[in-house]
Amino acid sequence: MTVNWVTRESGRDPQGAVSRTGCPSQGAQSLGSSLHQMHGNKQHLQKDFFLYNASKARSKTYINMREVSERFRLPPSEYVIVPSTYEPHQEGEFILRVFSEKRNLSEEVENTISVDRPVPRPGNTDQESEEQLQFRNIFRQIAGDDMEVCADELKNILNTVVNKHKDLKTQGFTLESCRSMIALMDTDGSGRLNLQEFHHLWKKIKAWQRIFKHYDTDQSGTINSYEMRNAVNEAGFHLNSQLYDIITMRYADKHMNIDFDSFICCFVRLEGMFRAFNAFDKDGDGIIKLNVLEWLQLTMYA
Repeated sequence: MTVNWVTRESGRDPQGAVSRTGCPSQGAQSLGSSLHQMHGNKQHLQKDFFLYNASKARSKTYINMREVSERFRLPPSEYVIVPSTYEPHQEGEFILRVFSEKRNLSEEVENTISVDRPVPRPGNTDQESEEQLQFRNIFRQIAGDDMEVCADELKNILNTVVNKHKDLKTQGFTLESCRSMIALMDTDGSGRLNLQEFHHLWKKIKAWQRIFKHYDTDQSGTINSYEMRNAVNEAGFHLNSQLYDIITMRYADKHMNIDFDSFICCFVRLEGMFRAFNAFDKDGDGIIKLNVLEWLQLTMYA
């Protein structure tokens, strides 16, 4: 049985109606929404937007019903509808329907998936930093005569240096994370990294480490799912809401927090999958065709 909850202000004709229907498999949840005026912003709205832009209309209360409908009268403009549950971090699916007396256009925010191409930074690449010299010495000690490292050896090298960064509050990288790193940087398909491949990897880790520390404002060693969305975007990966939900489900703990190892592992996977897709997308139309062997090779080694 579907129950409609309709609110109308007395003495005012309805201009539009917003209806949100909860997913049957999730049961009834307390739903509400707010409408904010905006102008041309198609990206994810930051906290500052909501701090300085009060809602033009909102739910008067959150009601625990399968279907919630509300009517608003608003002047012509661009608006963003922000549906939410009463309690934070509640998962569920819903249908958002907008009915208006006059024709309108609507689209989902963050509906474009892309990655920024890295821009080389100017600088003296011939001069090694103290940290790079330290890595080179550790690499030679662990790699041996062949000057290549496997996943176990890569784990020892990275954790030797990362553990000196006490502000990260991390227990180090896991073996699975190091396997993913090798898959990302292994250009010759040997399953090992040489010194040059390792240097490229470390540059990426350092860049991602700066992003992690920027969003780990309380220095807890973790960032929450909202901060992760901003961190992914700052790293140059532009995803949609469905992919952000998948990242949270895959890499966050039960408190919706993501630690440093999971953070780097996520970025390694994103980097590798975008790189692989672009390699197959010869004509740049955003569509690739793989046979079962190519698909398994791509996903099993990523």
